Amino acid sequence: MNQLKLKLFAGLCLVIFSAITAGAQTPDSIKYDHQETFGPITWPVTCGDTRSANGAPGAHYWQNRADYTIHATLDEGQQDTTVTGEVVISYTNNSPDKLDYLWLQLDQNLFIPNSRGWATTPMNGDRFDVKGFSKGGYHIASVAVGYNSQVYTVEPVISDARMQIRLKEPLAGNGAKIELKIKYSFAVPMYGADRMGRKKFKAGYVYEIAEWYPRMCVYDDVEGWNTLPYMGLGEFYCEYGDFDYYITAPASMLVVGSGDLQNGAEMLSTTQQQRLTEARNSDQTVFITKPDEVGQNDKAAGTKTWHFKMLNTRDISWAASKAFIWDAARINFPSGRKGISMAAYPAESAGKNSWGRGTEYLKYSIEIYSNKYYEYPWNSATTVAGVALGMEYPGIVFCLDNLKNGGLWGDITHEIGHNWFPMIVGSNERKYMWQDEGFNTFINEYSTKMFNHGEYDDTSARPAHNLVGYLKILKDPLMVAPEAMGLNDYGQYYVKTSAGLDMLRNVVLGPDRFDYAFNEYIKRWAFKHPLPYDFFRTMNDAAGEDLNWFWKEWFFTTWKLDQAVQSVTYVKNDPANGAIITLVNKEKMAMPVDLAITQSNGKTEIIHLPVNIWQRAGGVWKFKYPSTSTLTKVEIDPDHQLADFDTKNNVWMGK
Repeated sequence: MNQLKLKLFAGLCLVIFSAITAGAQTPDSIKYDHQETFGPITWPVTCGDTRSANGAPGAHYWQNRADYTIHATLDEGQQDTTVTGEVVISYTNNSPDKLDYLWLQLDQNLFIPNSRGWATTPMNGDRFDVKGFSKGGYHIASVAVGYNSQVYTVEPVISDARMQIRLKEPLAGNGAKIELKIKYSFAVPMYGADRMGRKKFKAGYVYEIAEWYPRMCVYDDVEGWNTLPYMGLGEFYCEYGDFDYYITAPASMLVVGSGDLQNGAEMLSTTQQQRLTEARNSDQTVFITKPDEVGQNDKAAGTKTWHFKMLNTRDISWAASKAFIWDAARINFPSGRKGISMAAYPAESAGKNSWGRGTEYLKYSIEIYSNKYYEYPWNSATTVAGVALGMEYPGIVFCLDNLKNGGLWGDITHEIGHNWFPMIVGSNERKYMWQDEGFNTFINEYSTKMFNHGEYDDTSARPAHNLVGYLKILKDPLMVAPEAMGLNDYGQYYVKTSAGLDMLRNVVLGPDRFDYAFNEYIKRWAFKHPLPYDFFRTMNDAAGEDLNWFWKEWFFTTWKLDQAVQSVTYVKNDPANGAIITLVNKEKMAMPVDLAITQSNGKTEIIHLPVNIWQRAGGVWKFKYPSTSTLTKVEIDPDHQLADFDTKNNVWMGK
């Protein structure tokens, strides 16, 4: 190129560049920056091909295993009720690493006055009431280790709610096994951080017993040992395994628990056994212990030992009381398999407007989730009325005793929904609370919509735009760990996550693509330990969409959304030539734009603009609409699906 042509070319480029930048200038009131939203993102990766780039477990994914045999006794003492037990843990190290020590969780140590949870409880308390019980904590009587044909005792190192067992010989990797035998006891709190405890009713106490045995910490391919202490809000991260457990309780009590009762012929009367058989063949609720039969065993002396088993689960729990009414009904699984749904509750909770429908609520929740997402893998499930506001464990859930109608439905369908997240899809609740609470809240929307022709469905409560007032006050993004989240803000783990998935399903991807990708995530990570990034990658891959812009803005920031219709003009001032519609993206978030356009001739249509319009620089987007008459109304998000912070500027009205 000669010098003259070079100068002409440079001048032409300068003119073109000036014209482009002038046309794309962003008003000062617009905070949006497309480079922030659509800039490059690099998610963390693991080594050793344990996790794939598409979000699936890798070719060399590994996961350790913990199998438990537990014998425990519930003792109603004069001063305190205690649980005394012995747990034998067979631990399999499937990692490639040698382990010089093992870590276990001692969750009852939350209630020791020098615990971290105690120290970080606000002066005026919180919903977990950690300081309400000062006699708690584990007493570890002994720890024995069996490895390579040697058995020896160790002095555990206990720090807060964790226990380290330092081994004489490292535990080899690639499938090596070690056995731990631990004898322990603890006093049962009245109110166990809203997750367990005891409450007195007319016919006796209802005991909801959880976090009741020393549990293995997870050793994974991401962080090695996961030893974050239990402090109240952040929940649990557990290994999978088989549980064989025995509960010895006063003979006057009925015991219900995770998994299947193994010795029903010994524990139950002939009448109760017959009624259970009837319930297993009935879609209607059948009483196993009727209201007028409660207390018949009050004078029974001694104890009885109840034997349960649950396979391939990450935890177990149980409840005991002489006050229980007990009823049940059949569960119908999509594969044709049958199971049983049960409810145990005191007389104060009975009635068709309350716990008399507990079995029904549980049954239909499980059937809905099994059909829509992943078949419930176990044979039985129980819901228990007691002191816990709402808490989930595999195969058993605790819900508040005084709930009624839609409140009870919502609690039961939420708590049993946790059997999918995180009991089947085993995420780390201690770090990523949104990954179980939010996903579960999301699927609860659909169970409520589908239950009994929408008996408790309130569609007006679901759209994300109803959350705007709440979202405005949030200071922390969803990826913040529970213990770092404001005590008034952690509800966003539930509602912000759920609202984000709603927008992703209904606005960004559409139901078919979203549902396929979401179910693929569940299928890939059932009984495994996914990271948030495995979810992000799976959704991107299975839906065929780069959604990194959405993951960034919704989960990693507290950005706001404010899309507006700025103006409408006409080509050559004639609507017959087409309308020029100008949209602005005023805040930092970006979303696709659905526009409802109404013309004076009565024609109304909705057009869909992809999020990529905001990928262009400037936050201002103009486009030509092929109008044939004047526009009378242009509205962004006419179905109110988005969490737009200022809906007043969503509507342009013609004069």
